[in-house]
Amino acid sequence: MWYYNFALAFVACGVAYIIGELVSQWSKAWIPSVFVTACVMLLGYWTIFPKELVTNSGLMPFGNTIGIFLLLVHIGTIISLKQLIRQWRTVIICLFGLLGMCVIGYYAGSMMMDRTLVIAGIPPLTGGIVSTTIMQKAALKAGLTEASVFAVATYCIQGFAGYPLTAFCLHMEGKRLLKQLRSGEVVLTPEQIEANSHVGMSAMASEKEQRKTLLPPLPKMMNTPVMIMTKMGLVAWLAIIMGKVTPVNGAIWALVLSVAFTYIGFLDQNALTRAGSFWITTFALMMFVFDGLKNCTPDMLSSLIVPMIILVVVAVVGMAVFAYVISKLMKVSFPLAFANGLTALYGFPADALLTEMTCSTLAANSEERGYLMANIFPSMIVGGFTSVTITSVLIAGYFATLF
Repeated sequence: MWYYNFALAFVACGVAYIIGELVSQWSKAWIPSVFVTACVMLLGYWTIFPKELVTNSGLMPFGNTIGIFLLLVHIGTIISLKQLIRQWRTVIICLFGLLGMCVIGYYAGSMMMDRTLVIAGIPPLTGGIVSTTIMQKAALKAGLTEASVFAVATYCIQGFAGYPLTAFCLHMEGKRLLKQLRSGEVVLTPEQIEANSHVGMSAMASEKEQRKTLLPPLPKMMNTPVMIMTKMGLVAWLAIIMGKVTPVNGAIWALVLSVAFTYIGFLDQNALTRAGSFWITTFALMMFVFDGLKNCTPDMLSSLIVPMIILVVVAVVGMAVFAYVISKLMKVSFPLAFANGLTALYGFPADALLTEMTCSTLAANSEERGYLMANIFPSMIVGGFTSVTITSVLIAGYFATLF
């Protein structure tokens, strides 16, 4: 075809991605954008898209190699140790919930379906795009095409379980808190009301962690976007080397080393965003993941639907059981504990949007909304941060060795 080239391939990938974003915005995030984009790509592969669309667009080599490691390093640069310490109960609850998802999901799932599908599907359930990519690559390396497709498909549909369950839990927690406030059991001071009014996404976006580092920051003139990404590339290279000379996966090393190098001041906080490269890197990585759908036939997809449902159900039940136990031990409300764990199924910004939407719906005035936000929002943000950002990479690094 004389009109088809790398630019048109890039445009086709972009249109598929945009359609997913628009549908997600229209549905107020209830329909996951990744699910819609996956459907568009899948239908495209079955009709008009060339099988090598993503490769032809030029996104494949970048997303498949340095892109994933740059994003892993970036994750380490946005980890707030201060926030994690402040919400230590949430961190423990999320870790315990993910343990339940992995243990019960793995053993119960293995009794009802192919073990390789269970291995491929659990890490995407515990996190986001990076853990999905790790499992997709590991499955392909092991020659397990069906498991590779299963990892992508599980990642795309997990939100359908996470969103309604989280909304239900947040409503239960919100009603419990409002009952305390309206009955007079909790009385807010003017200072607390003022502080509560500043809790939310806008406040979080402006919050900066100011601290001294071992290494002095580079002058702004020198610390250009290319400099920032070069430093990230150096840490990524070191992580890859460590992954080869140790039994620990290179992805885990990338996360650990990036946290350490950010702490001492070598890496910039929120590095990819500062370099203006976060979205192109994410876009390339997403397209690499969706490239795995080119091998999915209608027959293969129909054979995977039931295993997907089984795995999601047993994994979420496992999380619920473990969340209930830890909530009793930590003396935390079970609905909030379960909601914290469920953030693994969608992450940020959906966790923030669901929380703000629920608090605004339940509250009768700004005082009640502020009270709900102060008691729910911080733990939901840390919950998503703990599960999707940190733990899922560690889980994927381990499960990738089980094929």
